[in-house]
Amino acid sequence: MEQIMNKLVRDKIIDIIINNGDIPTYHVLNDKEYIEALKVKLNEEYQEILKAKTKEEVLEESSDLFEVLCALIKAVGYQEEDLIKMRTLKREKRGGFEKKFI
Repeated sequence: MEQIMNKLVRDKIIDIIINNGDIPTYHVLNDKEYIEALKVKLNEEYQEILKAKTKEEVLEESSDLFEVLCALIKAVGYQEEDLIKMRTLKREKRGGFEKKFI
């Protein structure tokens, strides 16, 4: 069964397609293409969070978004720990969102 994805997919998807008896057509992105594809994927995952109806769906889609975000951070030269440190610094300086202010 032919399915055209034409988007960044998780690392094991190619193996899953092969194990299902299909032959995938794909190419490996260069660094610049990869960063742009991650940004597109980030938006895709964000849109899926917006569509989530249950708290379990929110959790699952948020984990996908976090995975893509961590990949993007790494692609531009940082580590997940750097993201956590920046989050902490911004939280200390400006606060979080627990008070639900609008």
